[in-house]
Amino acid sequence: MRANRLFIAETIVALGLALFAGTAGAQTEAPTRDDIVGKLNHFEEAAEVDLPALKQQVMERAKTRIKNDPGPVNRPLIAPDLAKLPAFNAQIQFDADTPIIQPASYRTVGRIADALVHSSLLPYTFLIVGHVESNSKTREANAILSQRRADAIRDVLVNTFKISTKRLHPIGLGEEQFLDRAKPTSAVNGQLQILTYAKLPEEAPRPAAAPAPAAKKPAKKR
Repeated sequence: MRANRLFIAETIVALGLALFAGTAGAQTEAPTRDDIVGKLNHFEEAAEVDLPALKQQVMERAKTRIKNDPGPVNRPLIAPDLAKLPAFNAQIQFDADTPIIQPASYRTVGRIADALVHSSLLPYTFLIVGHVESNSKTREANAILSQRRADAIRDVLVNTFKISTKRLHPIGLGEEQFLDRAKPTSAVNGQLQILTYAKLPEEAPRPAAAPAPAAKKPAKKR
């Protein structure tokens, strides 16, 4: 009887340790500010990308049912020039099929904000690029969802962390530009990207204010 109790106790401890190890492994540490800065501060030249036109192209391609569509593995990238830009891939968790950011990802968003105000990144604007892995939803629905998620990250960075809206450009690519084309259903394809996009335009110097006219002295009375 005692041996049985000892065996049961040891089994419970082993299961508890296994559960703890699995939970610890599932939790990922938020990246540091320096990690993000290191990924984004190698800007060389702006990509030739017309963002309003790209948004339209994403939706048009996602809606179109092409008879000879090569499938997600061989589908051509919709904006290959984006791959030339410095990028940080963020594992942001959202509620299923929504743009609602889960609390576990708030720290990562905060670290992104810290990085964007680092002195080496202040002169630049950034793309917030949403992606969605291939799933049971339509490509059109995933394109819309990816744009809403990119917008949600932009809104938090602007409203909570006071990053200038002029520096942030959200764009959702849905399933039209997989991060891992060989595995369209991989969770990697649901990651959100921050890309260093362009230099902020330099503000023109303000003209010096004209000196105020000298006040006329009152005429002397004779």
